[in-house]
Amino acid sequence: MLHFYLKIMVVFLLSCAAVAQDDAHALFSYNIHKNIKTYIKEANAAYERGDDKLGKKLFDSLIHNSLIGTKFDNFSFHRINKRRLFLNKIKKPVYLLTYSSWCLTSNGEISALNKLAKKYGKNIQIVVVFWNRKEEIKKIASQFNDPIEVCYAHETYNKDDYLVSTLKHTLGIPTTFLIDEGMNLIDIRRGGINLGDKMSYDQSFSLNYERFYEGISPLITNEDGFKNKEGISK
Repeated sequence: MLHFYLKIMVVFLLSCAAVAQDDAHALFSYNIHKNIKTYIKEANAAYERGDDKLGKKLFDSLIHNSLIGTKFDNFSFHRINKRRLFLNKIKKPVYLLTYSSWCLTSNGEISALNKLAKKYGKNIQIVVVFWNRKEEIKKIASQFNDPIEVCYAHETYNKDDYLVSTLKHTLGIPTTFLIDEGMNLIDIRRGGINLGDKMSYDQSFSLNYERFYEGISPLITNEDGFKNKEGISK
């Protein structure tokens, strides 16, 4: 009888291990680290040849064939004067933007994001993460409205190394992640808008508003507010 129960226990433990392995393989972090080296090698070769079209095709292939549909990791980020923010504690879709202080922001960009956060904050959570130390982002963080969670992470900080290597050192800066309320990754968008030196504030605001609006749209569970878009005003 004891031998029988031992056999059952072994089968149970093996089943649990298989489930845990399947869960790990479903994670965004597993799939990005599994595929990123091949992508970087092939994309770099394409761009060195001047084949931008192939470079974009390779990026789209990585995103759509390997990453979309994965389960986004429960990463946590430092917040200024608050406890760490854990993604799985946010019970609504997340629009996660990653920046570094030296690449942000174009004129009107923060204002456009603030307006959208105020308008759709009940439906989604906007999270902005800077790959910087705390003292480097205090000033710029104060420009974001309260509905936006402004966070930071740096490889020299405790617990941030894997986070930085997974989100920053793979797809670059800036990158945006669209995550639904079940922590499923539904899209990744890279880059911003190259506005040039002569772009007025009004033009910049409008272009950035449209860009952010387009990104936020798929995350809204109740899309009624998107059927008849109101005019853009500052």
